[in-house]
Amino acid sequence: MFEGKSVLEFIQIGGATMYVLLFCSVLSITVIVERLIFFWKRTRSKRTGFMAELSGFILSSDVPGAMAFCAGKNTTLANVANAGLLMRGKSTEKIMNAMDRQISIEVKDLERSLSVLGSIGSTVVYIGLFGTVLGIINAFQQIAQTAGGGGGMDTVITGIAEALICTATGILVAVPAVVAYNLLTKRVENFATEMEIVASETVDLLTKD
Repeated sequence: MFEGKSVLEFIQIGGATMYVLLFCSVLSITVIVERLIFFWKRTRSKRTGFMAELSGFILSSDVPGAMAFCAGKNTTLANVANAGLLMRGKSTEKIMNAMDRQISIEVKDLERSLSVLGSIGSTVVYIGLFGTVLGIINAFQQIAQTAGGGGGMDTVITGIAEALICTATGILVAVPAVVAYNLLTKRVENFATEMEIVASETVDLLTKD
């Protein structure tokens, strides 16, 4: 039935709904790629290795060196630690508050655009179903317009098969969006925990007697 048809022909068969699904697909892929690149840049430091180097600076009383080290890293962990270093000499509460605020900023940056993925993953299936319903309605209207409604079973099957392209496309777009959303959301949670540990270890080093 669909042998030899190009992607453009499939889109045309699905109707206007397919263009909406295509847009959602492109948007989803764009967000996923952008987030993966951003995550790689901002979370490439491992906590244990980072803290080992940072503690060396702090324990040797080289706070400017520690700040330069964090600035050079430009990762979520480094930004949190640097927020605490900027408050050196202050009370433990003020140092911790500064790092907590930075953690909130970093988490917000990591979560940026993830809601788009979540929305796409939860709605494109329904958009596909909507397109399928419209396609089936159109198929039956065409059957009714043929000789006394006697379009035959082949006409019915063909119309429904073409209409189901929208549902299939909706599922195809939704699956990677949902998987990416769940994985990236979990990574944000893990990074938030890592930042909290770094904040705790940094404040201990800065207030060490």
